[in-house]
Amino acid sequence: MMNTMANALSGWGLWFALAGACLGTYFCRAIGVFLSNSINQESEIFRWIAAVTYAMVAALTVRLIVMPLGLMATVPLWIRILICALAIGVMISKPTKRLVAGLLTGILLMVGYGVIR
Repeated sequence: MMNTMANALSGWGLWFALAGACLGTYFCRAIGVFLSNSINQESEIFRWIAAVTYAMVAALTVRLIVMPLGLMATVPLWIRILICALAIGVMISKPTKRLVAGLLTGILLMVGYGVIR
């Protein structure tokens, strides 16, 4: 089993997989561009899809904060939550350019914790 996987990931198999993934991605994007004029963004189905998408992003973000993997798992939960709260506070307090300031706050605080620790 392991030999078969190693053979599949070496040589041309990896390039074929990459080409297939690219073709599939760009095919779906082309269909989206082609159909974009006929989609009503105010329809119920479109609003439902948008709501599900936002819910999935929120769930993945919470999972990353509460149950992280790798190096972030070494940071205590209360520090991760505090850094997120501070970053959200920066985003809310600035009426313009909120996202960059909030992300920069979170990154600098996390790196600062790593340096101090």
